[in-house]
Amino acid sequence: MASVFPHHPPVDYAPREQTNVVVNGTEPTDVLQILSSEAAQEILGAVRNEPRTASDIADAVDRSLQSVSYHLDRLCEADLIEPAETWYSEKGTEMTVYALATERLVVQFGDSTDRSV
Repeated sequence: MASVFPHHPPVDYAPREQTNVVVNGTEPTDVLQILSSEAAQEILGAVRNEPRTASDIADAVDRSLQSVSYHLDRLCEADLIEPAETWYSEKGTEMTVYALATERLVVQFGDSTDRSV
């Protein structure tokens, strides 16, 4: 019997072209700490080409769903990944689909107006 809920409809999203992270020594940035995690890097790689649900990501990176959920929360807080869509399981359960929030991450040391050599 066919489900009324689509499993994997296409996800229409467009990540930002670039996100700048400024490391200036006066305000800490969590982005670098979050990215230092091997699991976070694997998750970013898993959604690089296509948006995925947390369970799809967990399967792709061979990690537990709890671990992936923890890192997804941190990556979302850092604005590196974002919810792009909601899919529904066969049982009608909502599943968030995650996608990259930015195509390029630029780490800059110092203020953008600081041009000393």
